[in-house]
Amino acid sequence: MERSRIAVAGASGLIGSALVRSLRADGHEVVRLVRRGAHSAAEVCWDPEGQYVDTAGLAGCDAVVNLAGAGIGDRRWTAAYKRRIRDSRVLGTVALAEAVAALDVPPRVFVSGSAMGFYGDTGDRVVDEDAPPGDGFLPSLCVEWEEAAAPAREAGIRTVFVRTGLVVARGGGAWGRLFPLFKAGLGGRLGDGRQYWSFIALHDEVAAIRFLMDTEGLEGPFNLTAPQPLTNREITAAMARVLGRPALFPVPSPALRLALGEMAGDVLGSQRVVPKRLLESGFTFAFPGIEDAIRAA
Repeated sequence: MERSRIAVAGASGLIGSALVRSLRADGHEVVRLVRRGAHSAAEVCWDPEGQYVDTAGLAGCDAVVNLAGAGIGDRRWTAAYKRRIRDSRVLGTVALAEAVAALDVPPRVFVSGSAMGFYGDTGDRVVDEDAPPGDGFLPSLCVEWEEAAAPAREAGIRTVFVRTGLVVARGGGAWGRLFPLFKAGLGGRLGDGRQYWSFIALHDEVAAIRFLMDTEGLEGPFNLTAPQPLTNREITAAMARVLGRPALFPVPSPALRLALGEMAGDVLGSQRVVPKRLLESGFTFAFPGIEDAIRAA
């Protein structure tokens, strides 16, 4: 993409902040959506749950990227927090999709966040973008989340859904919690360790989003996961090898269920998700293997 004006919602999150750094490093003008008054032309005020966007601030944007949403694993899934997780994504996406659809000159592309949680627990079964949604809170959330972008699609804006896997990064997400434990020698498998984890290096996550933004003709859902998912047991062993620490402290399933409540079902669940459409589109992973991804982080 030539030097462009790009709006990013969720710009302070793990993926959003890395995306903003990458875009600015290449000379793009990045507009951040903020939940307060805008302090400069590089910010746009919005209220996701209140479904308000200062549409004027999006004028002239070539692309809009929506990565906003309350943290899935930040706290136990009480009824109130599940509602916050849902509203921050679904209502925010509706507001942003309606805002871009209302522009006199809409952006060329609208990239909207989603997650591999769309597929639910797939066991040992390999799933790609053709698979139907699973059952449970996260699959139903992802379905609503993607459907919320309908105003952008109906306005003729190329719309892409990024179904992101577990991001290997030092600064947040699942690995942000795993790294300190393993470095302290307290790491271990979760449950029996046989569940598949579909991971992606943060570098590849950002590169894939930019690839999808830049490549005309690509729309719809794309799995952002490394080509070869591994079991939690295999990933635990890789963490121990790369960090040079033992992994002797497995966490039994009952303990996880006691500590995490309903969310434990997704931690212990298995998702063997592959990036079929991304690979077919010509994207190349810089860190396809788990050891390379861990070292990069």
